[in-house]
Amino acid sequence: MPGGRLTSEDRQHIATGLAEGLGYTEIGQRLGRPASTIMREVTRNGGPDDYGADRAHEATRHRARRRKQAQPPAPPVPDSGHGRDPQAVQDLTESYTALLVQQGMPRMTARVLACLCITDSGTLTAADLVQRLRVSPASVSHAVTFLEQQGLLRRERVPGVRRERYVVDDEVWLRSTLAALQMNDALVAASQRAAEILGVATPAGARFESSAEFLLLVSESLQKVMEQWRQSRAARSAGVTGTNPPTT
Repeated sequence: MPGGRLTSEDRQHIATGLAEGLGYTEIGQRLGRPASTIMREVTRNGGPDDYGADRAHEATRHRARRRKQAQPPAPPVPDSGHGRDPQAVQDLTESYTALLVQQGMPRMTARVLACLCITDSGTLTAADLVQRLRVSPASVSHAVTFLEQQGLLRRERVPGVRRERYVVDDEVWLRSTLAALQMNDALVAASQRAAEILGVATPAGARFESSAEFLLLVSESLQKVMEQWRQSRAARSAGVTGTNPPTT
């Protein structure tokens, strides 16, 4: 089914599409799949000139069996003391990871972020992530670097020891939006400059001018949204403080 694993029938359709000279996008549209899924499937199974549906299906089954045999049992979900259903938490983690991947985030990076987000403390060390995700320290390091660049986490020193821990908090998406805003502002400036150089009376220059106008509106809207969110948080915080009983 769309979004799930490719079936034998899906692979037959891919092989037929390749034989017809269709591109990955067209084949993906027929199957209701992203073009990237079709490209990965074909690339890992001989390429467009040597893709065979039956051979690809068997190779995929073989890889799945090998991975299953090589992986140790998954560590138990830590008991948070909140009476949560461990399987429901696991399902949530997987679905949230899949959503992040659909938004364009690399899968390993999405797994790290999801793992941090479902942790009540919002804080894990590299060793914690390696154990929970069963991946190499290098994989965690690359993912953390990406997330930090996007403003989606921050590092802090663990008191008393020479190691770091990675933190997500209530402002995780605010920082990400700030990073996106900075990039958007850079695109506005670049588009305005391009319009000046190319001339707004030309098709290319007019296109850049239109893009600059739209991106500028996006920046202004993002700034307003962030300010509204800050005010809302401040009001909630003041409300909680105001409900405290007076001291005697």
